[in-house]
Amino acid sequence: MLQISPKSAKSVPAQGRETVQRFAEQGYQLEPEALEAICRYQGSQEELFRRIIGSIDRSLAVIGMQHINGLIQSSPKNGIGHAASTTPIQRRSTHILPASSRTPSRPSFPSASRTPPSSIEPSASEITLDSAPSDPHTQGSAQLSCDITGRSTCVGEYDDFVCYFRDRYAKIREILSRRINSRPIESLSKSTSGREVSLIGMVLDIRNTSKGNRVIELEDPTGMIVAVIQKDGEAYEESGQIIPDEVIGVTGISDGNGRIFVKSLLWPDMPNQTASLEKGSGHAILISDLHVGSKYFMDEAWQRFSDWLNGEADDPSGLASQVEYLVIAGDLVDGIGIYPGQQNDLAIMDIYSQYEAAAGLLNAIRSDIKIIISPGNHDIVRQAEPQPALPPEVQKYFRPDMLFVGNPAWVTLSGISVLIYHGRSIDDLVLRLPGIAYANPEKAMIEMLRRRHLSPIYGSRVSIAPENEDHYVISHPPAILHCGHVHTVGIARYKGVAAINSGTWQSQTDFQKKMNIQPVCAVAPMVDLATLKVRKLIFA
Repeated sequence: MLQISPKSAKSVPAQGRETVQRFAEQGYQLEPEALEAICRYQGSQEELFRRIIGSIDRSLAVIGMQHINGLIQSSPKNGIGHAASTTPIQRRSTHILPASSRTPSRPSFPSASRTPPSSIEPSASEITLDSAPSDPHTQGSAQLSCDITGRSTCVGEYDDFVCYFRDRYAKIREILSRRINSRPIESLSKSTSGREVSLIGMVLDIRNTSKGNRVIELEDPTGMIVAVIQKDGEAYEESGQIIPDEVIGVTGISDGNGRIFVKSLLWPDMPNQTASLEKGSGHAILISDLHVGSKYFMDEAWQRFSDWLNGEADDPSGLASQVEYLVIAGDLVDGIGIYPGQQNDLAIMDIYSQYEAAAGLLNAIRSDIKIIISPGNHDIVRQAEPQPALPPEVQKYFRPDMLFVGNPAWVTLSGISVLIYHGRSIDDLVLRLPGIAYANPEKAMIEMLRRRHLSPIYGSRVSIAPENEDHYVISHPPAILHCGHVHTVGIARYKGVAAINSGTWQSQTDFQKKMNIQPVCAVAPMVDLATLKVRKLIFA
């Protein structure tokens, strides 16, 4: 099949070369007939591009006429320029796994019966993330798309766990099914012996044998199977990245007797694209972990930051006036009783007084900056995640125009989707995955994106409430993933998603000294929502 790629597009007219390049940036090649039809299209090329990208399967590599015929044939008068309607995929019903197959760590899939200086400009180091070119966009407001606030259904019964894990499996299976033709585990009978098969399963257990092979126990709603990865096999090194409770795809040779010898592994991952399809405007500053109330809170650095935002400090670059949003990803205050001996680290001993102090700091920021606040494990919400927004008795201290959201939360800033998660699961990923460390939190965030889940390991350091719906599944790619928690700054770009961990405003505590943890303090990542370029503004 003849395909048009950027390297073979030199003989194509200028408009065609631009079209080829745009699709290549999203991870696609074009058949010549498809390219010709797109170039001949009389309506808006921009709208057609968005509709094609929004409607095709993300697992596709080459776009042909069969994929765009319906869109090309629609005339501008008959709906080009409006989003194409989509029919949601129906999830297939699931069966009951025998009760004897359940594990103590989590239930299986059985169905339930139910100082203020006046002339300080922050030093700025600039990090350019590959992205789409800037495009004008009408300024929008901050809007909450989804969080747990007011929607919790969990009472902690066994059936809640069943619903939670079944929902996780169904959502991620749907993503993987676009890239792998899988079959239910129960269908791997003796008739499949010696045949190559593919399946999608949730990881129940991981262990190494005495011979050095790796054994993965997988389950789906129909049964369980043992996946064997031989030590000299192609998938062995990659299998070291497998973690409990995640959902993966496996291809291998069935022995017809409950085992599969693995040839390849597949994670749900993000679509292959180099730039976000979303285009926004304005600038947002992303911060977290203020820990107001701690005697280590850096009030002088914060005052420099506040003065700069309010135009009360020299700002030759004019950056401060461009800030429209301030997003806080948890741990606004230090809290009470979070860890043993915390009282020795507190400057404010009352939790409500801590929030009053925090409100005073945020209320002093100019009112045309929209402030979005999400909680963390030090805040006055339940410790079990997902966490609801701060309660009304705390919100009353703050300006009424501030937006309080849960953890995690999806918000939209001037057309750009931002997934906010405090990031406590980074603790689990650092413990389980080789090459992941607190000094580089963006690597852990990339692993979240690869697994399409913010907290894949269940029952470790993160306490997760078994809701009927798994709120941690990353069902669609955000433009920005914003985390905190680990008190270090990390910025990366992964398949069109800007992963940003925003450091802290708390200096090194005695506990951190004992643990040799070096926080990155008073750094404010500033994102251009049109280009997703990130600047690190330093106020320390």
